[in-house]
Amino acid sequence: MSAELPILIFGFIIGFYMAWNIGANDVANSMASAVGAKAITMRQAIFIAGILNIVGATFIGSHVTNTIRKGIISPEVLSDPHMALVGALAALLSAALWVSFATWKSLPVSTTHSIVGAMVGFGLIAGGFSVVNWGKLGAVVMSWIISPVFSLIIGFFMFKIIVRLILVRSRSYETALKLSPFFIGLTIFICAMSFLFKTPLGKSVELSTTAASAISLTIAAVLGFACKYLIKRLLKSKKDGDAEDVFKLIQIGTACYVALAQGANDVANAIGPLAVIYFIVKTGSVGATVPVPLFLLLFGGVGIAFGIAMGGSRVIKTVGERITTLSNTRGFAVEFSAATTVLVASKMGLPVSTTHAAIGGVMGVGLARGIEAVNFGIIFKIMLYWVLTVPVAAATCMVLFKIIEFIM
Repeated sequence: MSAELPILIFGFIIGFYMAWNIGANDVANSMASAVGAKAITMRQAIFIAGILNIVGATFIGSHVTNTIRKGIISPEVLSDPHMALVGALAALLSAALWVSFATWKSLPVSTTHSIVGAMVGFGLIAGGFSVVNWGKLGAVVMSWIISPVFSLIIGFFMFKIIVRLILVRSRSYETALKLSPFFIGLTIFICAMSFLFKTPLGKSVELSTTAASAISLTIAAVLGFACKYLIKRLLKSKKDGDAEDVFKLIQIGTACYVALAQGANDVANAIGPLAVIYFIVKTGSVGATVPVPLFLLLFGGVGIAFGIAMGGSRVIKTVGERITTLSNTRGFAVEFSAATTVLVASKMGLPVSTTHAAIGGVMGVGLARGIEAVNFGIIFKIMLYWVLTVPVAAATCMVLFKIIEFIM
């Protein structure tokens, strides 16, 4: 019993550290475009994202976690509780260290893929090559291409549509206001569908695609026209308004949704392994799934919020300012393309990263203005870190596994 408390304390420390890193790195997925387009300030972004991530993690996050993240290694590796405990500690710490290093370098990486890489390392050190699901790992590698390319295409064409329908018009403000129910409705439809199919709370409802589409369309139609009325009220004092003012308000709403969903989905990357540690220490056994107490979800949400507050500005600046120059219309196109990519790819069964989709959207919007508008130097650096994520996390996990095993 005396050894259990230090193990649990260590687990909570590295679990919080991983949550901190998720906040510091992944906040760029929701807030970088809004900050880069000057829709909100950095301070406002950090405050909004922190609150919404806590709410999303605590109330929408999953109360059950799979012992094997993403099915990347065979379940028999975890038949020994001691082995599972050492593996969970090593995987959590190795993933956190890699994300922390990437954040220090101000570069966005996938926290999900960091955990996947760590689990691969655990599988290799604990059971050898045969226990790793190489097909699943291949799908993860493919997502490095699928996510950004798909999002790039959507972002490119969405911005071109906005230019054609609104920005080239002499009365762009009136045109943007007139068409706002369409753009708002389209965005709300994607957000509602994503909520129903991508968040743990939405999945628990178990709606069919037809029912979810009908509900999302109804919500989109009602809110589309309601938001148009609200925007008119908010902007009525502006004498020289333009289309950017309209999309600024739409963009803030989209950023808030992504932050809420981020807390719900990404908290599992920190709290999933921690729940396994907590369950093993408490019961001495481990199953295919373990319950996640509400206080652990809150703990993870607070950790994410601390990471956002203390380190979020670094990666936000990279994504929002260093790749291409963003306006509110461009920022809207980025957020729409990222959300659409994640939803469509998930429905097709393809593993995608919101981080990769967000970068692809920024590239697409930049390329819509010409190839010279994109900083390919920073893009290549970001992609290098994407490729390094799995092998570095795996190698680090293997080393840490041996160290922790020796200590325990």
